[in-house]
Amino acid sequence: MYNELLWIFTQLPDDYIVLDTETTGLPDENGPPDIVTLGITVVRNRKIAESVEFKTRPQKRISEEAQSIHGITNEQAARFDSFFSQWSQIVEYLKDQLIVIHNASFDWPILLDHVARYGLSMPPIQGVFCSQKAAIPWAQAANLPCSHRGPSLDTLTKVLGVEDLRAKRNGIHGAKIDSKLTYRVVEVMKQYGLDSND
Repeated sequence: MYNELLWIFTQLPDDYIVLDTETTGLPDENGPPDIVTLGITVVRNRKIAESVEFKTRPQKRISEEAQSIHGITNEQAARFDSFFSQWSQIVEYLKDQLIVIHNASFDWPILLDHVARYGLSMPPIQGVFCSQKAAIPWAQAANLPCSHRGPSLDTLTKVLGVEDLRAKRNGIHGAKIDSKLTYRVVEVMKQYGLDSND
């Protein structure tokens, strides 16, 4: 029902990467939060080829709310390697790729902030696709809970019957897990959109 509203997902290529971050909290008067973990799932021919997670030492303290979401304490994060030292590895995953992010308006500016802060440079990419924004017309037509940013990953996981990878961790978020979950949701929506054209 309303699957023709998912046509934008049918335009996605068969090869892309999904990126997700867990952070120290929300943007505030001191600017964007810091990345604590960065997850990347590599999709080749619509299947997961690889999934990795980079744990990066933040300069800001992790808020209690953020700790309750991703379960990483300030003590644990203090032992992680710096973002700067891991950038060369991260770049290899981003280079020349289409990057899919659920809630790109949150994650992408934070990543760009880190690149600028550490005097690094972003590699050439194909673009950024926000799966949350792209799902808005379909979610609204189906009367799903939907903020101005779009339907949450939890909402889409439940409605689409996708296996909830967070459930195995008592609902705790993780950058790697959430990037894999986003991949699953995106591929189901892509298939629904393709089926509506038959």
